[in-house]
Amino acid sequence: MPIIINLDRLLVDKKITLSELAEKVGITLPNLSILKTNKAKAIRFSTLEALCKALDCQPGDLLEYIKE
Repeated sequence: MPIIINLDRLLVDKKITLSELAEKVGITLPNLSILKTNKAKAIRFSTLEALCKALDCQPGDLLEYIKE
């Protein structure tokens, strides 16, 4: 998939665990894990907004397009 979710890099940069982020955002740990491992087929704008708010970042920090 040419869209990559850089959640793992942001977690390291912000020094926060996946469990802590799940609690802050109100998303289940398994759903965040799907995003982190790039297995998600889609992401809701409300989820993207919540992640950006919790990680103090922009959508472009989370999402990256890789040309195949």
